[in-house]
Amino acid sequence: MALPQVNLPTILSGPMVRRAEPEHICLQFVVTKLTTLTASVAALSVESKQTTIRLGERLYLVFLNVTPSQGEFPSDEILPYKVSIDGLELETNHLSYGATPSLVVPKNLSSVLHGSCRNPHHPSKDSLAVADEHLYQLTKANKQRASLLLMSGDQVYADDVAGPMLNAIYQLIPLLGIYKEQPLDLPLPDSLESQLYVRDKFLPKESWEKRSKFTLGYWTRKDEPHFSSVKAGNHLISFEEFIAFYILNFSSAAWSLVKPFEFDKGYLSKPHALQFETEERALRDFIATLPSVERLMANISTLMMFDDHDITDDWNLTPKWEQNIANSKESKRIVTNGLIAYWLFQGLGNDALTQSAALLSEFNHSFQGCEWDFSRFDKAINRFGQWHYCLDTYPKVVVLDTRTHRWRSEQDFNEPSGLMDWESLMELQDVLINHESVLLVSPAPVFGVKAIETIQAIFNSCGEPLVVDVENWMAHEGAAKKLIAIFKREDTPKETIILSGDVHYSFCFSVQARFGRHHNRIWQLTASGIKNEFPKGLLNILEKLDTWLFATWSPFNLFTKRWQLAVSKHKSDYGKGRYLVSDSAISLVELEKGKLKRYALLHGTGEVSDFDLN
Repeated sequence: MALPQVNLPTILSGPMVRRAEPEHICLQFVVTKLTTLTASVAALSVESKQTTIRLGERLYLVFLNVTPSQGEFPSDEILPYKVSIDGLELETNHLSYGATPSLVVPKNLSSVLHGSCRNPHHPSKDSLAVADEHLYQLTKANKQRASLLLMSGDQVYADDVAGPMLNAIYQLIPLLGIYKEQPLDLPLPDSLESQLYVRDKFLPKESWEKRSKFTLGYWTRKDEPHFSSVKAGNHLISFEEFIAFYILNFSSAAWSLVKPFEFDKGYLSKPHALQFETEERALRDFIATLPSVERLMANISTLMMFDDHDITDDWNLTPKWEQNIANSKESKRIVTNGLIAYWLFQGLGNDALTQSAALLSEFNHSFQGCEWDFSRFDKAINRFGQWHYCLDTYPKVVVLDTRTHRWRSEQDFNEPSGLMDWESLMELQDVLINHESVLLVSPAPVFGVKAIETIQAIFNSCGEPLVVDVENWMAHEGAAKKLIAIFKREDTPKETIILSGDVHYSFCFSVQARFGRHHNRIWQLTASGIKNEFPKGLLNILEKLDTWLFATWSPFNLFTKRWQLAVSKHKSDYGKGRYLVSDSAISLVELEKGKLKRYALLHGTGEVSDFDLN
């Protein structure tokens, strides 16, 4: 089929600095034609190795691994770099804080940016744009800037897609000739007009008769959707949709090729038409700030880890959820499509293709004739167990995979799984010992708000863990006890700084063991979301409830799994000085000799707030 005639930019996105280490620097691009990319770094002699992955007639994902010809790249200093395409230097003024883009190879960490949960159509501001301005001002003033951007989950929302976004996806697929997969056997209407906001009605469900009699769903005769997001009306389904979606989340050039807001709302119900208009306003603001986000990621090493929304809400939350997905060919296909897309656009750059590239050969063989056939590749990617990774910096950065190595309950398949199984926790223990300081990235907070975890436990006891996302470390007895035992060991770090997201609000807790001779300190720094917020009024109520029920003197503390640890809550100077902050923000973590010096929030509005660390 002939492709539409359109003038395409050669580069849709990039360079995006991914993993930067003394031995190599990985740059990521999305391009529309076969090209030869090279890079130069400062005045150093370097070599470039290009890996190109074809995803469509006019679509290629490119990774450029740049290595020094001799020795190593200098660490902890600003390194300007240039990119050439087919021998001609790429115009990068729009991506530069100075004459050219620049990066820092992190070694001794003094400043790190961290955040999670970036939903394009949430009405809040994209705080990545504020982070870009922060780096620009520091570079302009010749001051030390953050050397690392850690994104700890929900970089995309595959289960919560705006109507205009899905419209843009449907327009971008034929423009780029994105290769399609074999059609799924779902009773979806043929036209987008008939699918918009109602896709969830056609996704697989588990009959209420097969549900446990100990759940409310059985007695209310409510079928259980395999995809449990309450916002699944535009849930991504096909592989080509996931590919287009990733491009639109990170490329301003891609939006110039489509007309997402041109849609006949006469096909929609009145509530859905109003929803479309609301999402349009938020997406216009998101699109306007995308150039700032691209500039940020061209100037700082950006590393990522999945959480559930990158694939679908409640991904692997309970053994029952996993069983439902595994028993449905269509559901399994959708989930695996999300995982493959994550691997391509996030996972490969996280380790600079050192281990994740082992999947490339099987992936390329999956393109048969004119479409994808992933029947063999599915087994390979689902068996891949190296999504987690570390950075050899000081403090050491340890990024956890809390989704694919779950500690499943063997007694009750409706019980929430532990976020990591015994083998993974033992591996974590080996990584943590004999380090003075560690920066630990856990997508879900290890030490959360007790009142909220109690509410989750109540819903779980009613057989409804999916309703309130029972995704906390303390929800599983075995995982909770083992993790606490690790923190209490005498040979684990004296300073452990945990960076988390997931919950759509931010806070700062410090933790110390009540007993034992190991005088260590654990910081729980939670920043969520980059472009998302928890309902402010509800959060205020939950904060007061937590204060009343779990004060220092409260006997309820004895019933929690972490009673052996003393948790202190640190207030913010944002608003009225609460310790739970609901506002779109990205966090700035400043360190001194491996210890926490400052924890601040860069709000999407431009405001900066600090947590009191005393």
